[in-house]
Amino acid sequence: QVQLVESGGGLVQAGGSLRLSCAASGSIFRAAAMAWYRQAPGEQREFVARITGSLSTNYADSVKGRFTISRDNAKNTVYLQMNGLKPEDTAVYYCNLYRYIDYWGQGTQVTVSS
Repeated sequence: QVQLVESGGGLVQAGGSLRLSCAASGSIFRAAAMAWYRQAPGEQREFVARITGSLSTNYADSVKGRFTISRDNAKNTVYLQMNGLKPEDTAVYYCNLYRYIDYWGQGTQVTVSS
């Protein structure tokens, strides 16, 4: 059984930074692709960033150059460093682990004020 626990969300002014963390239980973390998604009120959940087990990364166009995804396999943790935050980044951010099936965290709220 895999459990994902996100942390690091909060309220920040536009232009500020936050770092989200997602701690995973279970033994499949090292081989799994990890990703962040987000969902704004009234919107569908959307892809933000992904990092594979071989450390290949990709990003949504809307966050390229501002967000950085990384992972620490020793800690079973994936991070999302978010710089240059904009009000449109306001959403609940969800951690995702994919290893044959999808696992999701409970989400952490990020609010960016203008």
